[in-house]
Amino acid sequence: MTSKNTWALEQLQKFSQADDFRVSPFYSDGKTYGTPTWIWSVVVDHRLFIRAWNGQNSRWYRSAIQQQGGRIFLDGSNHEVIFKKLHDDKINELVDQGYRDKYGESCYFPPMIQNGPRSTTIEVLPK
Repeated sequence: MTSKNTWALEQLQKFSQADDFRVSPFYSDGKTYGTPTWIWSVVVDHRLFIRAWNGQNSRWYRSAIQQQGGRIFLDGSNHEVIFKKLHDDKINELVDQGYRDKYGESCYFPPMIQNGPRSTTIEVLPK
């Protein structure tokens, strides 16, 4: 049994393999979903995390932090979510490793573990 704001283990297992994550934080009205943006996601310690390639200048990131909610598309389905800024350096190091394990072969990987993107680590929770 899972609590309301916890992903089911089966979902996390699928999420950890999926590479179709699209994030749509609410616009400033708190109701309208933003344009879906394709980004990378990782599952670490039974939790789902994302980062912004462009760091804190990323439009979707600023909306996610300000509105704290929206929708994601992952593993072929839409999910209503809560966005929670990560403030835990130890977990952020594990997120680095998650990115390394999942995307380490990509030429786009090295920037994702630099300070800019690392400063935007968000946990994604089901609403």
